[in-house]
Amino acid sequence: MSTVKRKSRREKAAETRVRMVEAALEVFGENGYTGTRMADIATRAHVAVQTLYFTFHTKPELLQACYEHAVLGPEKVAPMATPEIRAAFSARSGRTALRSFVEGNTRIVARAAAIDEVARAASHEPEALEVRRHSEQLRRDGYRSVVTHLQERFGLRDGLDEEAAVDLMLTLAGGATYLSLRSYGWSDARYVEWLADLLATQLLRRPGRAT
Repeated sequence: MSTVKRKSRREKAAETRVRMVEAALEVFGENGYTGTRMADIATRAHVAVQTLYFTFHTKPELLQACYEHAVLGPEKVAPMATPEIRAAFSARSGRTALRSFVEGNTRIVARAAAIDEVARAASHEPEALEVRRHSEQLRRDGYRSVVTHLQERFGLRDGLDEEAAVDLMLTLAGGATYLSLRSYGWSDARYVEWLADLLATQLLRRPGRAT
């Protein structure tokens, strides 16, 4: 006779935490950051509001948890540790490296773009803007490591320094561009093809140029 393994208290707490974060992602998306109350999120998550406050303490802390949940994904893998972005560092050509980067980055952006837009729109909420600033700094640091690799291994386009290349990558590979093209009916596959080609054109040294 088989027995069903009972979940530990820690496992139950972890599941409840995920449920609260996913509820927050939904409610923030529907009502915006300013228009969302912690009580609204607790109701959506089917928990007492005290439970929500006990876990996250403040709305900005919950917003930060939403970013982390979206960026890390269900496997809880840091962006630079994803198979696609790791493959970018072992690619034999700059175009292949950028294609791998774009594939991995698009999976992250598809999850994180909506909550990033929520935080961006909260222009009169300093704590929410600080959460977004922190997230953007982490993204800049990660993109810079990719750009540095491209520069050292394949070379950047003439006249383009690393910091400007990071700026371009942040803009073109960011959530706003992704959401805009998705709103026009673009599939993720089409977006990946377009962005990989565009980044290669904008960032990489042309073949035949001296190093």
